[in-house]
Amino acid sequence: MMLRLPNCERGVHSLRAKLTLTNVALLALGIVATTAISLMGMRYYLLAQVDGELTKMRDSLAGSQLTLRQIDSLSALGFVRDRLVPDDTAKERSTPDSIYAAVDNRGAAVGIFGVKPTEAQVGLASAVGDAPALARHTDPGDVTVHGDSYRVTAVRLSDGTYVLMATSTEALHTGMGKALRLDLAFGTLLIVLLAWLTMLSLRRRLLPLEDMVETSSAIAEGDLTRRVPSSHHPTQEVEQLRVALNSMLHQVESAYHTREHSAAQLRRFVADASHELRTPLSAIRGYLQLYDKGMLTEPDERKRAWDRMNAEADRMGRLVDELLMLARLDQQPELRFRSVDLSRLVRDAAEDLRVQQPERPVTVGADGSLLVRADESGLRQILGNLVTNVRIHTPADVPVRLGVEREDGVVRLCVADQGPGLCQDDAARIFDRFFRAGGGAGSGLGLAIVQGVVKAHGGDVAVRTAPGEGLAVTVTLPTRTPVPS
Repeated sequence: MMLRLPNCERGVHSLRAKLTLTNVALLALGIVATTAISLMGMRYYLLAQVDGELTKMRDSLAGSQLTLRQIDSLSALGFVRDRLVPDDTAKERSTPDSIYAAVDNRGAAVGIFGVKPTEAQVGLASAVGDAPALARHTDPGDVTVHGDSYRVTAVRLSDGTYVLMATSTEALHTGMGKALRLDLAFGTLLIVLLAWLTMLSLRRRLLPLEDMVETSSAIAEGDLTRRVPSSHHPTQEVEQLRVALNSMLHQVESAYHTREHSAAQLRRFVADASHELRTPLSAIRGYLQLYDKGMLTEPDERKRAWDRMNAEADRMGRLVDELLMLARLDQQPELRFRSVDLSRLVRDAAEDLRVQQPERPVTVGADGSLLVRADESGLRQILGNLVTNVRIHTPADVPVRLGVEREDGVVRLCVADQGPGLCQDDAARIFDRFFRAGGGAGSGLGLAIVQGVVKAHGGDVAVRTAPGEGLAVTVTLPTRTPVPS
């Protein structure tokens, strides 16, 4: 079945699109914030300059202690006239850059030097309204005259007349508008440039993720050997993810092969067990059929059939017992660990072999006492199976040596014979269940049980053999009780 994974390049929901949109949004927020702060600062600075000029003129006029009549009569004060009376030669504008108007207590504009108030002066007086209140404020205020913005302040003359002084801020707003448009234009260009560069960078940075998707798809299709390749310029996080993913894939592949191997072993085990049990059952069934048909008429024939059925039943019972022991070992049973004299068990096993085969030369290397924390019945099972293996598969006159020693914090038990030995292929399968080299006698479970008991003790078992050089089985056991896994 083909596994199709979503393409990471498609749609706004992809990681690349989300990262790009995030960067663009952050840059846009930064540009807006920077533009707002800069415009506010520029407005504050320019208004401060305008207010400073207005305040300076207001303070100068207030300090002169002049009245409107004195200002009107002192034509020599050109600088006052220049500020309070517009130039007649210049074309009058409805909204000049600066407006100076004199107003009475009622807030109505009055003429100066016999000149009627202009439209701008009347508009300024109308926009201010309450001139006394404005004069009491130290800071200029904002007014709108004929649609244009002004900063205005007022000063009270000695005769109670008020002079309004206003400066247009339209140039300021126009400049701020141009600055805003310029900032927005450059900001938009920067956003587009950042989006393009982010897409290019993410395309290169996310290539390892695309390799991971491709590798996962290949593995889902059955190619367990695929791994994520290393990129030329990896980032630390992506490289860590690649290493972790490859380690996980290695574990998955190992677990899959282990499961397949275990399944194959189980199938072979069931087939071998069925075959081994079928042989004694067939023999028992055959003798029972002979007896049922009355073909065993002689007492000797019936005794021989009875003995054969008992022998086959015993064989089947031993086979079942060994299978049950292997099943319990697979379930990691709790062993009864205590101090056991392994040297004594080795000497007992050697004596048993001498009794069973008096003609076999037996050498024992187990002097004194050697204590080990282990299950005594398990150790006896190990020695019994190793000695039985020698007794069944080697001639009765072949020498055998049983030895035990302590070295480097472990105990090594060795049972070695000088028999025919095994080839390399048979030695590799010697611990397989129901394996018998050359189809010899026995159930083929003895050494498998040895391996299971040794592993339950936290130890290891190894063989050394070659054709014509005999077989040596070495069991290595820890001196302390193993910690359960």
